[in-house]
Amino acid sequence: MESRRGPLKSAVPSNVVSPVRRCSRTACGRPAVATLTYVYADSTAVLGPLATYAEPHCYDLCAEHSERLTAPRGWEVVRLLDGSAPARPSGDDLEALANAVREAARPQGRVAGTGGGRAIDPMEVARRGHLRVLRSPDN
Repeated sequence: MESRRGPLKSAVPSNVVSPVRRCSRTACGRPAVATLTYVYADSTAVLGPLATYAEPHCYDLCAEHSERLTAPRGWEVVRLLDGSAPARPSGDDLEALANAVREAARPQGRVAGTGGGRAIDPMEVARRGHLRVLRSPDN
């Protein structure tokens, strides 16, 4: 006696499955906004923007769970910025910017007069910050 199996009558209807990806945490049904990946070799948890598609070794997290994420002792959490969010400058960024402005505003004579300064190119006529004015090769 041979029987053919048709579709199961108890299958979940397609209107119940949401196209929106949900948080991977148990009992959390909120929409996912970030993807968590573990790099076991480096003892690092990487939390970044929501991945383009779901992968089996990654975990999608909602906003609340991604903000509260902690890693095991000895592990580091690396939070990658979302490309759409404006990046806030860090203290190091601001210090580097201030140093660049000071360097650009410094008079040219003091820079050339320092003994430990950089060597001046014989083709270089003037310098303003990182920009150089070069003598024409014909002269």
